[in-house]
Amino acid sequence: MNEKINSSSSDLQTNVTAITSLTIFIIIVTGILFVSSLILSQNYTAIAQQQEQALASKDISFDIDNVTFSHHMASVNGIQLHYVIGGHGNPIVLIHGWPQTWYEWRHVMPALAKNYTVIVPDLRGLGDSSKPLTGYDGKTTADDIYQLVSQLGFKQIFLVGHDIGAQTAYSYAAAHPNNVSKLVIMDFIFPGFIPASLGTGPWWFAFHQTPDIPETLVQGKEKEYLTWFYKGLAYNPSAITQTDIDEFVSHYSAPGGMQAGFEYYRSFPQDAKDNKELAATAKLPMPVLVLAGAIYPALGGQLPGTPTLSSTQSLASNVRGVIVPLSGHWTPEERPDFVINELANFFGSSNNNNTTNTVTK
Repeated sequence: MNEKINSSSSDLQTNVTAITSLTIFIIIVTGILFVSSLILSQNYTAIAQQQEQALASKDISFDIDNVTFSHHMASVNGIQLHYVIGGHGNPIVLIHGWPQTWYEWRHVMPALAKNYTVIVPDLRGLGDSSKPLTGYDGKTTADDIYQLVSQLGFKQIFLVGHDIGAQTAYSYAAAHPNNVSKLVIMDFIFPGFIPASLGTGPWWFAFHQTPDIPETLVQGKEKEYLTWFYKGLAYNPSAITQTDIDEFVSHYSAPGGMQAGFEYYRSFPQDAKDNKELAATAKLPMPVLVLAGAIYPALGGQLPGTPTLSSTQSLASNVRGVIVPLSGHWTPEERPDFVINELANFFGSSNNNNTTNTVTK
């Protein structure tokens, strides 16, 4: 009997020793894994920070048609604003629209850079710029760009805005009229001045302004949803290739990308209020060129009247309108040759006489 008890006691002690050893082993391995994970995490964080710092403080150069441009980051208005710059001469700032990034100007930039310093930012929330929760109205985004231009040391600029970028461009010119020599508005109908013939605007205006629902419905389907716009609003759908679409979608499908884009539409009521107040106070004094595509297939073809021109005339006193032939909404990509020629002629012209007319080509 005693032998059995001693044997059981010995077995128990052996088991306890084994369990203790296993526990110690698990603790050691867990500790090693934790430390390794922590080190890896710190390394990944350090690498990300180094990449951010490299982009912010160092030229990352690339060529388009044998013309060199470079990526940069600037701290403005409490956010990081990504921009591309290249060329030499008087500065031209090109502001993109939705659902695009600086990349929409890729066909226009090289030609302009031969005679001008070309500055092409990503609007806040879009592309590689910061994605804050607020600040998507024209006044705030205009201040982003103004702070960038000021940091670059330019006292006067030529300013171009396409689609929602036109709201930013107008707000900039209204706030700093002495800083903008000439302004170009492309393919945009200003909130507060949508012609009665268009009602409240295209269907997506109201959809994008609805809180939360658009993000929920398009999640995981960003490419399909955005492709409808790239193809449906183009007279020449092949002008924006699948590679181009993938470039745009890679940014909009990133966390916060679609929400930031929708926030521009949700700011339309505030923009409408601000636009009306500014127009009632004083119209823009500088020469303004309006460019608009001729045909929008997804909207039934040609829009009634010239809505981009008429809404701009409500905000500026010296306006000339040009219809871009054989183009839909994506004029910088569908007809870059035409756009380059119009911009070069307009910015190179010394004619500042007040004229308001429409020119169809």
